[in-house]
Amino acid sequence: MQCNQHTAVNKWKINFPVMLTLFGFNFCLFSYNEIMMSRFKQIISQKKRALEKLAAAPLMTLAEQCAMAWHDPDKLDAILLHGIHTLSHCNLIFAVDTKGILISSNVESNNLDAQWRGTDLTGRPFLQSNLPYQGLTISHVYTSRLTMQPTLTVMQAVRHEEEILGFIAADFTVDELPLTEIDIQEPTAWKQFKGDPAIRGTLFMQERAMSAMDKVLDEVINVIIDMMQHHGIFHTKIHFSSSRASFWSVDEPFDYNIHLVDEIIDPDRCLAYPRQPLHERAQVSEADIARVLNLCKVLRNADETVYLRSASFNIVNGIVGLTFSCDGSHYISYREFIDKDTGFWFGAMQPAPSSAVS
Repeated sequence: MQCNQHTAVNKWKINFPVMLTLFGFNFCLFSYNEIMMSRFKQIISQKKRALEKLAAAPLMTLAEQCAMAWHDPDKLDAILLHGIHTLSHCNLIFAVDTKGILISSNVESNNLDAQWRGTDLTGRPFLQSNLPYQGLTISHVYTSRLTMQPTLTVMQAVRHEEEILGFIAADFTVDELPLTEIDIQEPTAWKQFKGDPAIRGTLFMQERAMSAMDKVLDEVINVIIDMMQHHGIFHTKIHFSSSRASFWSVDEPFDYNIHLVDEIIDPDRCLAYPRQPLHERAQVSEADIARVLNLCKVLRNADETVYLRSASFNIVNGIVGLTFSCDGSHYISYREFIDKDTGFWFGAMQPAPSSAVS
């Protein structure tokens, strides 16, 4: 079924199983890679740009020098042996012709290994991607046969007038590269993830069963609000259907504790989580902590067929995570989460997010 075709089922708008619009969300709209790769690729791109900045000028100079000695392997080796010392963090450099044949030695900072001259390198990872007509390109990370370490190879074109003679290849061990300050721009639109097709396919054959947490949900939500406002919990994951919650405390941020309902509502919990002020890194106010968690309770009780199965909330990055009974998951800024009116959450027709893909 195409995404612009809609089949009405009760009060919901359905593009099933491709997309389900419910509570203002377009379920199953994005794949995992379409969302996660945005931040993932930002990190990779910035680190490769840092390497490019490090290597570009020395490699351009080397390319000009090598072009004059391209057909003399011994002179080429001498140029590369001198040049490797101008390339910070480079552990190997060599020259390859346009057919992928190694025409120089393998040149390390204090060693020349000429036995590999004439080796066909066409199957190596750094020759699998598009090679530069001019300037340089950077390979994907691969395992070096020489060091057995994750490696990036910078390929610099060597030209004589309009002719491409070949390439200088400079290897950099990933773990030895200098630290790079990364500036990640997180998208503001919510993120939506596909769930299990088998669960989506039987969505309207199921009905919510009352869990132990549901029976005392008001008390549970009030306790979690208090824990996040006054007891150092900066992240929680609430599993409504299985009646448990996980807490991450500012006192032990690398660990988490799982609590069943009886522990959550136990008054003695304050002995395990002493009272303390809202952490300075929290970007969510006490009032908004209450609004977010109370809205999660509303979504849990909204319907007997499509309902909130679990929710997460982090008051440091301000992200609310939602997983519904159709197995669709969503990550949304707490501000956007609480700013929607009830018409939005309960199925009113709304435009899809600006980042939606049909």
